[in-house]
Amino acid sequence: MQSQRSQRVGEQIQKEISALLLKGLKDPRVGFVTITEVKVTSDLGSARIYFTVMGDEQARRQTAQGLTSAGPYLRRELAKRLRLRHVPELVFEFDTALEYGNRIASLLQEIKQKEDHD
Repeated sequence: MQSQRSQRVGEQIQKEISALLLKGLKDPRVGFVTITEVKVTSDLGSARIYFTVMGDEQARRQTAQGLTSAGPYLRRELAKRLRLRHVPELVFEFDTALEYGNRIASLLQEIKQKEDHD
């Protein structure tokens, strides 16, 4: 369970990183990325940043590599914008929740079609 402070910091980090990505990074591996959630530890030592990207597994890996290499730049920008004494370490992770949701929806659709057919 996140504390109220770490939750607020996570929301701010999500907002600022989204803005920085919208402005664009110079890394060609980072294309159209959406930050879906940021979870910050209670001691504000690290932030797990969940993202989605259009494309296949290779696009995901390349985007993750690009985001990881942009981590120091993003931390510097966060330090300037958020005025935190210590900016959390940034860990980027692909968000699989959308895929799971789509898979469940397709399974439910298949079940409904089978029931309608019978």
